[in-house]
Amino acid sequence: MDFYIVIPAHNEEAFIGDMLQSIVEQTILPKNVVIVNDASTDGTQNIIQQFSEKHSFIKSVIHNSGQYHEPGSKVISAFYKGFETLDTGFDFIGKFDADLILPRDYFEKVLKLFASDKKIGIAGGNLFVEKGKGWEFEAISEKTKVRGPIKLYRKKCFQGIGGLKKSIGWDTVDELLAQYHGWKIKTDTSLHVKHLKPTGKVYSKTSKYKQGEAFYKMRYGFWLTLIASSKLASKKNSFQFFMDCIKGYYKAQKENMDFIVSEKEGEFIKNLRWRKIRQKLGIGKFRI
Repeated sequence: MDFYIVIPAHNEEAFIGDMLQSIVEQTILPKNVVIVNDASTDGTQNIIQQFSEKHSFIKSVIHNSGQYHEPGSKVISAFYKGFETLDTGFDFIGKFDADLILPRDYFEKVLKLFASDKKIGIAGGNLFVEKGKGWEFEAISEKTKVRGPIKLYRKKCFQGIGGLKKSIGWDTVDELLAQYHGWKIKTDTSLHVKHLKPTGKVYSKTSKYKQGEAFYKMRYGFWLTLIASSKLASKKNSFQFFMDCIKGYYKAQKENMDFIVSEKEGEFIKNLRWRKIRQKLGIGKFRI
């Protein structure tokens, strides 16, 4: 099973060496790894070059999307700059971040998940962040969700969902669309990936409304947006984050921003979300 990996990177000098070292030490190696150096001003490219000179399956692409780290659109635009350089001979495609350390058997175990069920379309492990003297699960989502920095997609699933959306929320809508098209999502919770730079650490201040905009673009509607915003704000321990989400939702609504899912897909997504809420609450059927 051939798999390719694309890694967007912006000013990752402090981390990318550890990430690439964890890749070359894998028990099963990817056939191609493309690192997209997106407007880095530090020594990121020098480190990439050192690895590409030693390992023929590692290559780099220079991209210049701008200096500011905007969630979603920037990273996916960079991903596609790398993806466009690859042939179509892969069975699985991965989008990974540059600030990770993978366990040595990461790809081996994820590929075993795919092999266990042909309906699994997206698979991966869990992210852990350093806390004190140890590492703790990065609890901004459920352990059953495959986070954006560590995803592998089955080729047919990737094609079926139309690839990755150039918007914040891309790593939520991809799993929702995968389920819409009949695919399963699977997480191996024994795979603990070290996330060296916590999520959102370098986002610019202009990005504060983006999460609310994403909820609008995914056709959540107000009540689901309210619940999802409350949940995320609780995990971040930030009431301001909640307020920014709601403001972002209304901002997107006022500006009549384009949706990133069709009306039919949006209806499926809302029904799926409400069903999971009912299951967690242990109550009967209701709609708002």
